[in-house]
Amino acid sequence: MAQIYLAVYGDDSKALILLIAWLPAALSVVFVYTIREIKGVKTKQSNELRVFYHFLILSIVLALFIMAITIAQKLVTFSPAAYAGSSTAVCFLLFAPLFISIKQELALLKNTTQELTSVSEVKIQNSDHEQEQEQLSLNSKSKSKSKPFSFDYIFLNKPERGEDYSILQALLSTDMMILYITTFCGLGTSFTAVDNLGQIGESLGYPRKSISTFISLLSIWNYFGRIFSGFVSEHLLITHKFPRPLMMTLVLLLSCIGHLLIAFPFTGSIYIASIIIGFSFGAQLPLLFAIVSELFGLKHFTTLFNCAQLGSPLGSYVLNVRVTGPMYDREAMKVLESSGLDRSAVKELVCIGMECYRRSFLVLGGVCCFGALVTLVLVVRTREFYNGDIYSRFREQKETTETQDSSVY
Repeated sequence: MAQIYLAVYGDDSKALILLIAWLPAALSVVFVYTIREIKGVKTKQSNELRVFYHFLILSIVLALFIMAITIAQKLVTFSPAAYAGSSTAVCFLLFAPLFISIKQELALLKNTTQELTSVSEVKIQNSDHEQEQEQLSLNSKSKSKSKPFSFDYIFLNKPERGEDYSILQALLSTDMMILYITTFCGLGTSFTAVDNLGQIGESLGYPRKSISTFISLLSIWNYFGRIFSGFVSEHLLITHKFPRPLMMTLVLLLSCIGHLLIAFPFTGSIYIASIIIGFSFGAQLPLLFAIVSELFGLKHFTTLFNCAQLGSPLGSYVLNVRVTGPMYDREAMKVLESSGLDRSAVKELVCIGMECYRRSFLVLGGVCCFGALVTLVLVVRTREFYNGDIYSRFREQKETTETQDSSVY
């Protein structure tokens, strides 16, 4: 978005607001028709993982290119032609996965007739079997059905970790309460840092060009944090039984370092802080995705995940509006009083100096550190669960499905 804005509008803040208003909406309208149900046999393609890695590599190349361009724009003054060239390259990399998708669609079309024939045969031969399975499922549900709002059902008769929880069972569980606190402390402090990053740069005397640079760096490293936490936590879990909540603890401790770099700044420290905060901010969400799905099952995953994130806006409001804002205003008033000016003579309070955000980010660092300590409670509670084979039930379901399919033929 920043590169397109610079190429099309140059340096016009009103045009930037207009671009943000219309471009995402236009893209959604144009590409909404590509989201559709694909009917057919839902079998895994032989090259599925390879195609996924192609998408991933292209996105990494795009992120690296944007980061290089962002740094170059800080060091060298770009001409309009240079901005146009860089934005063209960004757009090409952004749409490169489309060519991979078209190639795969064309390859799949060659086997369409054969797949449709096999699907119709399976449906005819398997209809009796499906009816039997549905009847058995209904019978089991009717037998196990109990009062969904009773105390015993919600608090005492909970499933094992990893099984499908009901919404009330999950929301009122101790594990979910810990996740509420974690998102309040982790995502809440990260949002606060992101919201105030531009003003932090101004208070420390960074020029406007530098402020835009470390804001871009924060966004790019947000992406790298998402990729890192997803792949690395999965690898460590499979190879070393490293629990995902412990990875969340490490990410929150890393975020504390970023907050302390803002509280005690030195030359160039905001660039490092923006990278660290962006990385840890991005790393928290995939970990939250995975932890919610692993502990409470997939039946109500979307509802439970959105509920787990409720601590995030609450933390952002409390820490941003009730903590950081008033502390900044107090420091600005001190600067105003020391200069001998009256408050009524100034339209907006502006604070310049290292003290402007020191106390507030010490508080944010403490809150984030507290969130890291809270996640250690979840680590202890889920230690046995993550020491076991958390994917065993999925393999069993797959084997059952494959057995049923083979019996049809």
